[in-house]
Amino acid sequence: MKKNPKEAKNRLTTSHGAPVPDDLDSLSAGPGGPLLLGDVHLLEKLAHFDRERIPERVVHAKGAGAWGWFEVTHDVSRYTRAAFLSEVGKKTEVFARFSTVGGEKGSADSERDPRGFAVKFYTEEGNYDFVGNNTPVFFIRDPLKFPDFIHTQKRNPATNLKDPDMFWDFLSLTPESIHQVLILFSDRGTPRGYRNMNGYSGHAFMWYNDKGERFWVKIHFKTDQGIANLTREEAERLAGEDPDHATRDLYESIAAGRHPSWTAYIQVLTPKEAEALPFDPFDLTKVWPHAVAPLRPFGRLVLDRNPSNYFAEVEQSAFSPGNLVPGMAPSPDKMLQGRLFSYPDTHRHRLGPNYHLIPVNAPRAARERNYQRDGAIRVDENGGGGPNYWPNSMGGPAPDEGVAPPGIPVSGLAARHRPKGGEEDFLQARALYEKVMSDTDRAHLEGNLAAHLSGAKKEIRERQLALLEKVDPGLAKNVAGLMG
Repeated sequence: MKKNPKEAKNRLTTSHGAPVPDDLDSLSAGPGGPLLLGDVHLLEKLAHFDRERIPERVVHAKGAGAWGWFEVTHDVSRYTRAAFLSEVGKKTEVFARFSTVGGEKGSADSERDPRGFAVKFYTEEGNYDFVGNNTPVFFIRDPLKFPDFIHTQKRNPATNLKDPDMFWDFLSLTPESIHQVLILFSDRGTPRGYRNMNGYSGHAFMWYNDKGERFWVKIHFKTDQGIANLTREEAERLAGEDPDHATRDLYESIAAGRHPSWTAYIQVLTPKEAEALPFDPFDLTKVWPHAVAPLRPFGRLVLDRNPSNYFAEVEQSAFSPGNLVPGMAPSPDKMLQGRLFSYPDTHRHRLGPNYHLIPVNAPRAARERNYQRDGAIRVDENGGGGPNYWPNSMGGPAPDEGVAPPGIPVSGLAARHRPKGGEEDFLQARALYEKVMSDTDRAHLEGNLAAHLSGAKKEIRERQLALLEKVDPGLAKNVAGLMG
């Protein structure tokens, strides 16, 4: 349909002025993905977003880290050919970093925010990075929305202040966020410390064994110290009294010999079982019910050594969900597909094209052998006099077809597919509120929501209350009552 000049003047465009047809749904091969490289709007949007802050991380800016080890406790070789998981008792050196997500580097550890939970495994087949959060779901399921979501969690561009209108305007217009909203505004949104929270992959990954059989897998790290959270009042008090309390707690606990640990579990679905789920198994706003995919223990993570230099080891550490080893591969999860590009792109911007040579990021039990050369801060031998191209007949490293993962069938139109959403987005949030939470949990959730939502405009409050009502009418009524 032809647009009049007034409409065209306010039309969304790319940085080069071309009109954008859709800013909510990434280009994918069929409704379930994977995403397509031809989505130049997505790539431009993510690439610009990755470069918005210099040199602080755009997200996960404030964090703490420690060294340790991972030990296999249960056999999972039927699911994966990964060498570091090949036998019970095998140990792998690790480096872990925990963080808040939306706050700046000087923000308080007790802010209401998801927490990052990242672990780098220095395996004999190269580095494997587990890059998750302390919540099993997220606010959105398409990476095209991610820069916009993070903008709403940051500061108003005019006032440079945190803005409840921005925060709730986006969420109230994004019904898929409701599951994560309930988790974030429960006491789980303010963990007592990094030692007392779980870590979840959120995404499903493909694991495959020596026979080429593939499985969809989600990973959980359950704290052995027990879950411990702060109430809203405790979190606000700590923000003033000790804004670095979680960083201090992790460091001092390890220094005193109280080494934190986590038990690692996997949830496993065969491709056929995943297809039978009543929702998209790769939707990051959904969890897999334990009745369908029970937790299976497979290892133990222990942190027993503090960094000797925070900047060198914690600030310069760089993780990516694309750092996988043979036996592991991505799933069609659209958010994961976006992260595969965005994370290393951010590191190249923040730390330089050779960030992988920084000691904390470099492989330890394996060697880098490829044809990438030169670039800023190249601190190794830069390939010496060897060839810098492939194919070659000069004895350079060659690809190994034997480590290729099995293929994933894809079909469908290359288009921007809108998920069906609707009632499906509220089912798991309703179960969380009505069946999982205790009376105290529900009361704290309602109070936390009312305290934050009350700062937004009336029409935004009403729109968010309408979403809460779809979860449970009593929840909406109680939050509205607390706001007066």
